[in-house]
Amino acid sequence: MQFTRKGLKVEGFAGFRPIRNLETMRIPQGTGLFAVVVPEDFQARFLTKSTAGVFKKKDPSLPEAVLATEWVDAAVVLYLGKAGPGSKGNRGLRRQIQEFVDFGQGKPPGHWDGRLVWQLADAESLAVAWKELPAGQLSSAEAGYHAAFVEEYGRLPFANLVQARTKAGA
Repeated sequence: MQFTRKGLKVEGFAGFRPIRNLETMRIPQGTGLFAVVVPEDFQARFLTKSTAGVFKKKDPSLPEAVLATEWVDAAVVLYLGKAGPGSKGNRGLRRQIQEFVDFGQGKPPGHWDGRLVWQLADAESLAVAWKELPAGQLSSAEAGYHAAFVEEYGRLPFANLVQARTKAGA
């Protein structure tokens, strides 16, 4: 797997829409994976305070030194996440990505996965890509992509703070 735009496209990712121009209604409603990717010539500049919403009374902002240690030079992919069906079966890519973007605009989230994205200056220039997958394949696919990224870069993508793993026997 190549963690480039071309490599993601080969893997079946589509979209690649800048966050600032994201039309949520064009995102599929089904389950799948999504990636946040940098545009060409993106320079990481960290904000002192995150634009993301507060989660359980906790500020999502981290010190610049911590952000700098999480940054992966030369990586195009900043975050790889999954969008499952949810307990009521009404979630999926469209809702998960919309909540992710809303979180970056200061709305309170249901979780704060990928929160480091929202401490980048010009985060709205980042693009979102998605890949539809059946719910039963999500955990193993996410874990596989995380493991492959770690193999290539020696660490997780910038905004993935926890490596996805498949449960034993799954």
